[in-house]
Amino acid sequence: MNQMDPRATEARDKTAVQATPVMAQFLEVKAGYPGCLLFYRMGDFYELFFADAEVAARDLGIALTKRGKHLGEDIPMCGVPVHAADNYLQRLIRLGHRVAVCEQMEDPSEARKRGAKSVVRRGVVRLVTPGTLTEDTLLEQRSSNYLAGLARVKASGELALAWADISSGDLAVMSSHSGRLAADLARLAAREIVVADSLLLDPAISQALTECGAALTLLPASRFDSITGERRLKEHFSVSALEAFGNFSRAEIASLGGLLDYILITQVGRLPHLRAPRREEPSGALLIDMATRMNLELTRTLTGEKAGSLLSAIDLTVTSSGARALASRLSNPLAEPEAITNRLDEVGYFHNSAAMRAKVRECLANMPDIERSLGRLTVGRGGPRDLATIRTGLSCAWDLGDQLAAGNGLAGIPTNVEFRRTAIGEADRDLIECLTLALADDLPAFARDGGFVRAGYLPELDHNRQLRDQTRQVIAELQVKYAEEAGIKGLKIRHNNFLGYFIEVTSQSAGALQAPSRAATFIHRQTVANAMRFVTAELAGLEQRIAAAADRALVLEQEIFEKLVNQVTTQSSVISRIAEAIAGIDVAASLAELAERQRYVRPRIDSSLTFDIRAGRHPVVEAMLAKSASGSFVPNDCRLIEDSSRIWLLTGPNMAGKSTFLRQNALIVIMAQMGSYVPAEQAHIGIVDRLFSRVGAADDLARGRSTFMVEMVETAAILNQATARSFVILDEIGRGTATYDGLSIAWAVIEQLHDGNRCRALFATHYHELTALSARLPLLSNATVKAREWQGEVIFLHEVVPGVADRSYGIQVARLAGLLQPVVSRATEILKTLERGETSANLKSAFEDLPLFSVSRPTGRELKRNSQSQVEIRMASISPDELSPRQALDLIYELRALLPGNP
Repeated sequence: MNQMDPRATEARDKTAVQATPVMAQFLEVKAGYPGCLLFYRMGDFYELFFADAEVAARDLGIALTKRGKHLGEDIPMCGVPVHAADNYLQRLIRLGHRVAVCEQMEDPSEARKRGAKSVVRRGVVRLVTPGTLTEDTLLEQRSSNYLAGLARVKASGELALAWADISSGDLAVMSSHSGRLAADLARLAAREIVVADSLLLDPAISQALTECGAALTLLPASRFDSITGERRLKEHFSVSALEAFGNFSRAEIASLGGLLDYILITQVGRLPHLRAPRREEPSGALLIDMATRMNLELTRTLTGEKAGSLLSAIDLTVTSSGARALASRLSNPLAEPEAITNRLDEVGYFHNSAAMRAKVRECLANMPDIERSLGRLTVGRGGPRDLATIRTGLSCAWDLGDQLAAGNGLAGIPTNVEFRRTAIGEADRDLIECLTLALADDLPAFARDGGFVRAGYLPELDHNRQLRDQTRQVIAELQVKYAEEAGIKGLKIRHNNFLGYFIEVTSQSAGALQAPSRAATFIHRQTVANAMRFVTAELAGLEQRIAAAADRALVLEQEIFEKLVNQVTTQSSVISRIAEAIAGIDVAASLAELAERQRYVRPRIDSSLTFDIRAGRHPVVEAMLAKSASGSFVPNDCRLIEDSSRIWLLTGPNMAGKSTFLRQNALIVIMAQMGSYVPAEQAHIGIVDRLFSRVGAADDLARGRSTFMVEMVETAAILNQATARSFVILDEIGRGTATYDGLSIAWAVIEQLHDGNRCRALFATHYHELTALSARLPLLSNATVKAREWQGEVIFLHEVVPGVADRSYGIQVARLAGLLQPVVSRATEILKTLERGETSANLKSAFEDLPLFSVSRPTGRELKRNSQSQVEIRMASISPDELSPRQALDLIYELRALLPGNP
C-alpha cells in the first residue's frame, strides 16, 4: 500500500541547505515523490542515494557503495546502467516498488556555461508503477495490465470501479457495491488500484481491496471529486457533454476522473491515448468470486502457472492483442443472451468456412502489436520500431480486410464481423506510404541513435550524411598522408571527448614530429604512458565539419521522427479502433479453430433456468490426455431441469472423477457465456448470473483459518449470495470435522440450496446417508460415478449415471496410493467389523470386538500372521540376482528375526 501525492513539490528536506549542490538537488526532487525510489540520472547511470540505495541494493542484489558525506555521515549509493534500466525496473515493480525516473533536462555543457559549480537541470519525467507500464520489457505480451480507480459518492454510498490499460488504450467503468466489489475486483485482476484513503475506513471495502492482491495507491479523497472529474473527462476527450459515451453516475464520473488524474501524475502531464470510456452494466457480467476463479484455474493453476489452466487449453490466438482480448473474455463472461449470441454468431461465421478462416489466421500471424506501440508513441516513449509496427500493422489490416471481403459469399455475415471489417477499412493508405518511404529497413531502438530515416527521403539529410561519412574517409586518408610524411608506420588519428581528433604516436617516434621542419604543423597536446599526442590546424578544421554534419543529420532525423509521430498520434483513434477490431477477429477465428479441432459445439443460450449438457467434457483434462496419449476422456451428461431435478447429489468412489465432473460443467458455463463453443455434443444453458465453486481444501494460516474454517467461510458466502439463476458446485462439504457434525452441515446446506436459494447445483459427497433426501426433496436427484471391483482392485469407469454409490472404495484407493500392506489389511479388517455395527446402538459393541479396543492380548496366530506380513514385505523388496553370498546369509538371519518367538 502506498500513499502519495507527487505534486506536493513544495516539501523540502531541511538538511538540503547543508548538502552539496548535487545532493541538494537530489533531496529537493526526492521530497516531491515520497514512497518512490528515485532513479537519479547522472551520465550513463541512474544513481540511488540514502535509503533508496539501501533498498534497491538489497532487492536487486547489486553492490552498495558510498559517495561523499552528508551531515558528517557517508552517503549510501548504488546505481544501474541506463541501457539496462528496464531489467532492473521490472524486478523492482514485481517486488511492489514504485520508481520515479529523474532525467537530465539539459546537456552538461549548457550547465557549465552558468558556472563551474552549476548543476545540470534534472526533473522527473515519469513514475513507474505496476499499473502504468508501457514498455514491452516490463509487460507480459499476452496479458492486459490494468490500472483501476475506486470511488464512492458519500451522500448515496454508491461505489464505482473504473479501469484502464494505458499500454493499449482500453478504458471502462462500472457501478458496484460492497457486496459484489470482491467479485468485480477478482474478474478485473488489476495490477494496481488507486483509491481514496477514506474508503479504507470501511471494513468490507478494505477487506476486498486487501484480498484482491493488487498494489494499492492511496490518494486524497479530493482527487475523486465528481465535478472535477467531469471537467477533466470533457477536456481530455474534447467533448462538451459525456452523454455521448453513456449515462454515467456521479460515482462513475468520480472514479474515471480520479483514474485520469493519477495517470496524469505518473506520466508527468502527458496523457496516453485512451479510447472513449465504455460503461458496463453490472447485470451484464457473470460474477465469479476469487475463490471460485482459483478453484477452477481459469487463467492460472493453483501453483500460479499458466500451463494447465483453462486459458492455456483454449488459446489459439496468433496476435498479442487477440490473446489479451481472449483472456479478458474468459475473465469477464457475459450475462446477456443477446450479447453472447452476437459473439457466437461471429465464431460460427469463421467456423463455417475453413478456407477463409485459414487465410484470415495467416494474415493475422503477420500482425504486430499496434495497440502497445501506439500507447508508447502517445506518451513519448516510442521509437522508430514502434513507427514501423504501426506501418506494418496497418498494411496487414488492408490484407485482412481483403480476406474478409472475399468471404462475403458466406450466408449471413454477423453484425460484429461487419463492424470489425468496417473499422479495418479505415486504415490510411497515405500514412502507410509515408511511413514506408520514411523508415529504413534496419531500425535502431531509440530515435536518439539516428540512422532510421531511409536514404532519399530528405535531400538535406542525405547531404549531411554524405559529408559526415566522406569526412570520416578523409580522416583515414589523412592518417596515411601523415604517416608517410613523417615516416611513422604506427601513426594513428584517434578521437576522444576531451581532445577531439588527435594524432597519436609512440614516445620513441615522437621526435620525428617535433623536428624543426614539422614543429609548426604538429602541435603537442598531451603525453600519456608510452605515447604522445599532437594536433594540426587541418585536423581541427576537419573535426568542425564532421561535428557540424553529424549534429545536423541527427537534428534532421529527430525532426522527421517528431513529424511522423505526430501523424500517427493524430490518427490514434482510428488506429485504436483497427487494433480493437483485429483483436476481436483473432479471438473469433481462434475459437472457431478450437471448435473445429476439439469437436466443440455451439451452445444454446436463453433466459430459462435449464442446464442440459449432453456428453460434456473437461476441456483441460481432455487436452492433457490427448497430449499424453494415455487414453480418451469419458464424456458425461448433466441435466438440471428447473421443475424436476435442479440439484444433483453425486456419490461415488475416490478418484472416480467427481471433482472433474463438477469442474467441467462450471467451465462449460464460463466458456458458453464468454461466447465460445463448448466441449459437448449438445448444450442448452439458461443464463447464469453468478458462479460459485467450493472445491478443494486449503488453509489460510496468515488469517488464522483452518482448512475447515476456509470451507465454511466459502460455503457461507455461497448460501448468502446465490440466487435462483446461479450455478453452484460443492465438493465434500463437512468433511473437515467430526462425522456427525459434517453430515449435519452437509444435510442443512442441501436443504438451504433446495428450499432457500433454489439454484442449480452439483453436490458431491461421501456421506451416502444424504441420498435419502431425494425422497423428501422433490428437486433433488441422485447420481453416481460408476466403478467396478475386480480381484480386489477397483476400476474407475468415470461414467456418471443416475443412482447411488454402494461404497466408496477408499481402502482400494489407499492401496493404489502405496499405503503399506499391513495397514491396508488392518483397515479392511476394521471396516468389516464396523460394517457389522449397523446402528449407533450396537456401534460400541462393534468397537469392543476390535483388537485395538479389546483388553485381551493378541493371539499367537495373529502375531504369526503380522510377522509373516513383515517377512513378505521384506522379501518383495529383494532382488536375488543382485545379492552376494554374504548378503544372502545376512538376509536369512534378518528374516528369521522377524518370525515370532525369535530375538
